[in-house]
Amino acid sequence: MSGVPILLVTGFLGAGKTTLINAILQAGHGRRIAAIVNDFGSINIDAEILAEANDGVIGLKNGCICCSLQGDLLRTLKTVLTRRPRPDAIVIEASGVADPRGIVEALLDPVIWQSANLDAVLCVVDAEDVSGGPERRADELWLAQLRAADFVFLAKTKHLDAEALAELRAALARQTKRLIFDPDREGLPLDVLFAPSAERERQPAADTPSATRAFRFETLEWRCGSAVPMAAFQAAIGRLAPDLARAKGFLRFREQPGRTLLFQMVGSRASLAPAADHSGETGCRLVLIGERARFDPEAARLVLDGLGGAGDAVPGARGGETWTTGRRQT
Repeated sequence: MSGVPILLVTGFLGAGKTTLINAILQAGHGRRIAAIVNDFGSINIDAEILAEANDGVIGLKNGCICCSLQGDLLRTLKTVLTRRPRPDAIVIEASGVADPRGIVEALLDPVIWQSANLDAVLCVVDAEDVSGGPERRADELWLAQLRAADFVFLAKTKHLDAEALAELRAALARQTKRLIFDPDREGLPLDVLFAPSAERERQPAADTPSATRAFRFETLEWRCGSAVPMAAFQAAIGRLAPDLARAKGFLRFREQPGRTLLFQMVGSRASLAPAADHSGETGCRLVLIGERARFDPEAARLVLDGLGGAGDAVPGARGGETWTTGRRQT
């Protein structure tokens, strides 16, 4: 079984992180989610708010988890991971004054990585605040939060007219090449937030409005009955990556017989890590998700199917390595 995926939610003070996490906890996805939240101060208001929606909320008090509470964060994660039943996912809320790079580094702790893996970094942007003037867009902390993200979620867009919203999206697109979502108008993109697991059958979500899931994305589930050449696989993913929101799956490479690796890709980050696969299958299994306007599942299937006939490859990335996919900047 692969590690529990971690979703890190960052964003400036008052951006709407707690509201978004609350919506995630209450969405009809059927997953057991543990939320780790903190507030910049000794009274953790966010934990009290979220506790009303979910009993798996743990508060980190007395500071910011990007600095003094990194040790507390790791200890808390270890505690969460001993719970039974084990959570299907962990959501961590960063303080609004936190540079998420420090938290990302803490989550790469080898002990934690054996049981939980950083899956995605999500930045919440206060649409009203950022649309109000250029000052916020020049703020170094805000920019650090934006640049660290794999996805950008707009908050408080209900009171913006179409022209103001279009201008905001264009401005953000100039500052980041990440996918931008508007949950207020599109619904929560649950399949993007929580990539379908390659180790079990996908479960349909409950009746929760999600126009994003219904109309914006396509999903490809691909299987191969044998191991594939590593370099050929990396080349194929590099070709497909510009049109993908994320990908996840179990892989076996000809260069490493008898070894199973967990492949994960989000944004421009892709990684391979050793994994236990108890399915009994001997080949590869992948789930790919991309925007419907750009991602052609059948074309992607043909690219992946071609791996079965590829020639020998020079041994490349080993388990645990992270590489850049070469995502097209658009």
